[in-house]
Amino acid sequence: MSPSEIEFAGPPVFDGHNDLVLRLIRGMVSAEDVVGGLEDGHIDLPRARKGGFGGGFFAIFVPSPADKSVRYEEMQKPQYDLPLPDMVPHDEALNVTLSGFEALEALETAGAIIICRTAAELETALKGDLMAAVMHIEGAEAISPDLSELEKFHARGLRSLGPVWSRPTIFGHGVPFRYPSDPDTGDGLTDAGKDLVRECNRLKIMIDLSHLNGKGVDDVAKISDAPLVATHSNAWTVCPHARNLTDRQLQMIADSDGMVGLNFASAFLRPDGKMEDDFGLDVMLRHIDHLIKILGEDRVGLGSDFDGALVPKPIGDCAGLPNLRAALAEHGVNDALMTKLTHGNWLRVLRKTWGQ
Repeated sequence: MSPSEIEFAGPPVFDGHNDLVLRLIRGMVSAEDVVGGLEDGHIDLPRARKGGFGGGFFAIFVPSPADKSVRYEEMQKPQYDLPLPDMVPHDEALNVTLSGFEALEALETAGAIIICRTAAELETALKGDLMAAVMHIEGAEAISPDLSELEKFHARGLRSLGPVWSRPTIFGHGVPFRYPSDPDTGDGLTDAGKDLVRECNRLKIMIDLSHLNGKGVDDVAKISDAPLVATHSNAWTVCPHARNLTDRQLQMIADSDGMVGLNFASAFLRPDGKMEDDFGLDVMLRHIDHLIKILGEDRVGLGSDFDGALVPKPIGDCAGLPNLRAALAEHGVNDALMTKLTHGNWLRVLRKTWGQ
């Protein structure tokens, strides 16, 4: 089935991760383009309406200078181990992050998104015509050791934060793009990273485990009083990539009443770890089955990584989400579970995390 063969039917998708904001920061598209429709990429308002993409976590991300095409080429090999990029200077990261906030606010002004700061606002927005957006920072390089920026970011709408991307920060260490490998690739959180977790707990900012290495995940689990959440990660048992979560980690997340959003990135789905998109949705179903087996039906959702990854051809972009819904239904997912997987579980964990 091609992405255009099936029109949207069923509950809207609230998604754990996308990188549309980076395209705006880089000047590749404008907010008005997102409203009117784009010729490339994965997300715009017309395709969101067509595919039932109700919104998600819109990531503010500071890119490393490395060429993504080179990384993808390496990730097509049977084995690979890409070196971690260098740490990003604070001033540079802060400038890009502030541009990200401005990009999200421009998307709201243009009529593409509604920025949601509470679960009630999110639930209401999912019933409307615009995309519901939760502000997320992927990699905390814009935050100083004294955490002075965090409360200002929260006041501006920040409700979710990942301490690292796949590179080191003053707060901890990200996992490399390495296959095959487990996530135990280095040291855990620094003292500043542990303080960051505590301050996020105080402000009710959700902490994202995706991209953290094994010891970092353990440290968050020891410190945090909130549910453990990985917004866009998969099952290591199905695809033994460093970016994926082992059964031990999944059990920790289940024990905390957290959740995991299934990442659509091909290399984290395919059992061979290759960044190639020509494969069927049965692979995604295998991951979902395994996640549900350990986490239960109330703790699994979607975390596409749209506009930040090479996704399976049968999906293509957010207009292709009905194909995934169809595959899930054919796999035996009933209406109640479909609602949980598409958005209900995200609403549940956000209510609990944000104290609402």
